[in-house]
Amino acid sequence: MLDAIEIKGRTITADALLTQREFAQYLVDREANYHLTVKANQPKLLEDIAYYFQGTELNADFVHTGSGEHGRIETRKIWTTTKLNQYIDFPHPGQVFMINRESIDKKTGKVSSETVYGITSATTDQATPERVLQDNRKHWSVESCHYIIDWNYDEDRSQIRTGFGPENVTRLRRFAIGLLKRKKTRETIPEMMKKLTFNTRAVFDFLKMTRNSNQISVG
Repeated sequence: MLDAIEIKGRTITADALLTQREFAQYLVDREANYHLTVKANQPKLLEDIAYYFQGTELNADFVHTGSGEHGRIETRKIWTTTKLNQYIDFPHPGQVFMINRESIDKKTGKVSSETVYGITSATTDQATPERVLQDNRKHWSVESCHYIIDWNYDEDRSQIRTGFGPENVTRLRRFAIGLLKRKKTRETIPEMMKKLTFNTRAVFDFLKMTRNSNQISVG
């Protein structure tokens, strides 16, 4: 798919499944940067990065705190280093990083925390810690869309498998989710879907296809 796209100068993000040496080399050969999550499918690489950051008492290189959207307050911290560039067995490392995400549920006060590791070919001249964190957040904003689709439509078990059916249906589902996300409301996507499912009139209002939802200009 990437063969048909101009990616020179871009940063291509991927989750752990694509954290592969061949893929990283391909992106660098195309003059793009990679930004990859490192997990257990690359055990030695994960061990090296985790060991370096283990027990670190250094202040984070950058901290971002959210504004409390979606009923939770999220704080993301990132640490980066170039000290492993000459040691790790991976093509063209620019820096490795550790990100800690802490989330506080505003209703219950429950705190959850997650730490992830990664590697990017972007050098410190090309990407500050803030930029590396931004790339990571943008990647997971795309992944969250896939999660919403699968969770609410159970897409992975869809029986639509022939012809252009799967492609067309998934486009319609993403279009629907996009419309729902544009609605400024405190309701979650599942809550909005449930309400619209049992109220056909609300669907037409939502799509601004009724007199109540459209201003009629008199001229």
